[in-house]
Amino acid sequence: MIEQNVRRILSQLPGGVKLVAAAKTRTTEETLEAIAAGVEIIGHNYIQEAERAHQIIGGRARWHFIGHLQKNKIKKAAVLFDMIETVESLEMARGIDTRCARIGKVMPVLIEVNSGCETRKNGVLPDEVEGLVRQVSALNHIKVEGLMTMGPLVPHLEDSRPYFSATHRLFEEIKGLNLPNVDMRYLSMGMSDSYKIALEEGANIVRLGSLIFGPRA
Repeated sequence: MIEQNVRRILSQLPGGVKLVAAAKTRTTEETLEAIAAGVEIIGHNYIQEAERAHQIIGGRARWHFIGHLQKNKIKKAAVLFDMIETVESLEMARGIDTRCARIGKVMPVLIEVNSGCETRKNGVLPDEVEGLVRQVSALNHIKVEGLMTMGPLVPHLEDSRPYFSATHRLFEEIKGLNLPNVDMRYLSMGMSDSYKIALEEGANIVRLGSLIFGPRA
């Protein structure tokens, strides 16, 4: 089933769009099946879970962190991941920068946008994104490569479109600033239920879990 799902999704995605398999709670066997079918990027929300999977899978895929990064997990994240999609503060960015400096690495990151301005959701408020990017651009072991958003839960899928559209506008505005250590390449938006709308609004990274692996147990 996983192989069929991956092949179907990859055949339908537009050229240049990257598929992240959101592997939270999935077994290593399931993840390996997705990789064998063509998945090149694995997304994880939890460091410990990613560590266990990484020990077996290693470099057979690239690794994106797509969850909330706790301060005490930054050290491990700097080693494990090829991209952190959820940078939401200067403090977090400085922590990543410090750890990456120690291991001689430049970490590609995305700034997480709280596009729905929800009080209980992680991410930077839209009107604070540019200011954060300007601050992060002064760090030499981080490279801002784009934006990521979840978007709020909405009663109808079409209601998610304005949040994706607004994040795309932010992306284009920041792209035009020509800041050091900033190369706006990626717009990570959309999950299994909303990715088609996100693609229409400019996403070039989609994070899919249940469409690949099926419903969680």
